[in-house]
Amino acid sequence: GVPNEGKTVTILCKASNNLVLDESERSLHDALCVLRCLVKKRFLTPGGGAPEMRLSYELSKWADSLLGMHSYCVRAFAEAMEVVPYTLAENAGLDAIHVVTELRNKHAEGEKAAGINVRKGKVTNILEENVLVPLLVHTSAVSLATECVRLILKIDDIVITR
Repeated sequence: GVPNEGKTVTILCKASNNLVLDESERSLHDALCVLRCLVKKRFLTPGGGAPEMRLSYELSKWADSLLGMHSYCVRAFAEAMEVVPYTLAENAGLDAIHVVTELRNKHAEGEKAAGINVRKGKVTNILEENVLVPLLVHTSAVSLATECVRLILKIDDIVITR
């Protein structure tokens, strides 16, 4: 062992060309961001679009109990949450409409951990597949998207500011 082992690490990346080196740098940066998210909030959630689909399902149920403009807004937000699993399926080369419909049905049946398994090309229990994402990734994405929409609506004078 090394006496007085420090907590600093140096990572040396070597590649055959700059393109590969740049890609390895991006991958390393992504991995470090995941670690940072885990340090800030030590919770893991299912991946594969499962949290977004669950949020969409619960918001849709809530929208059914609301009236008027509130119902419309909540339903639109619920539909917007389905963009994440749709994009994931599309980027994986799957039939996005079919996969998202299957995912929506699984969540309606109560399978909260149902997500898109891009390796198998179908909807599975994503927790059993060990596809996990730091909670901070999901909460940050939803918060930032919501703030962006609110800003746009304020600019268009659709939402009256208090």
